[in-house]
Amino acid sequence: MKLITFDGGRVGRLELEEGVVIELDVPSTREWFERGGDVRETGERLAYADVKLEAPIRPKKFFHTAGNFADHHNELTAVDWSHPVHKGIVFFQNVDAIIGPDDDIVYPEGLTKELDYELELGIVIGKSGKFFGPDEADDYIAGFTVFNDITARDIQRKEMESGVFSFSKGIDTFCPIGPWIVTRDEVPDMHELPMQLRVNGEVRQRGNTNQTRIKFPHLVAYHSPQIYSAGDIITTGTISGVAAVQPDPFDFYLKPGDEIEAEITGIGTLRNRVISWEDRYGEPAPQRVDW
Repeated sequence: MKLITFDGGRVGRLELEEGVVIELDVPSTREWFERGGDVRETGERLAYADVKLEAPIRPKKFFHTAGNFADHHNELTAVDWSHPVHKGIVFFQNVDAIIGPDDDIVYPEGLTKELDYELELGIVIGKSGKFFGPDEADDYIAGFTVFNDITARDIQRKEMESGVFSFSKGIDTFCPIGPWIVTRDEVPDMHELPMQLRVNGEVRQRGNTNQTRIKFPHLVAYHSPQIYSAGDIITTGTISGVAAVQPDPFDFYLKPGDEIEAEITGIGTLRNRVISWEDRYGEPAPQRVDW
């Protein structure tokens, strides 16, 4: 099943081949998971072409993972971070920064000059729970979505002097997810999903979920002491090819006008455009408040 949020918070099941959206009688996709999918249809059917997709879910908690893909972990050693990026790093995303498919990423020029992309798989947790092991974790994995972890590398570099990062990834519009949630039953093997990110049609990242250092049930179990709620999201870490590791990153960093396609085979393609602050707000970007 492809679960979508559309047209001001309505929830539906997308029948993509038929081009039909079947509305579901539930106020949010998060509540759909809280009810274990026991939700009736409203009886309304709409043409997919006529609806406006939104971010498919607003999770209560959004867990990040870093350094999980082997190739990306290896290429990070070439970046002059003050601290190494070890596997097992976890931090929270700002859920208010979430945007959906075809929403614009607003470039805050007063904050950053090094805007990067990171394609990741988002795992949707299907039920509440805590303190369980990898052998139990599979029962908590209920669906998947595409996540593009937009990052201000110059801010991150400063944060890394303390060995942590959060601000650099939690800025307004820096959390695109979507275009929908694919439920677990439609994904035969979550560890065999090709991944590709393109900017203006040019392939920047390419990988596969079979390249992870930690398998997803183990990852889900690792986070479980922090207490899951139904609908929470855990990301898997990104694949190789981010701008920051290139010989000249400024040839690759995002800029206003760029079109990004973040694709995971079997899950979907998340498209977003980068626009300037002035294009969005009609005035120059505010300068960063520092201390």
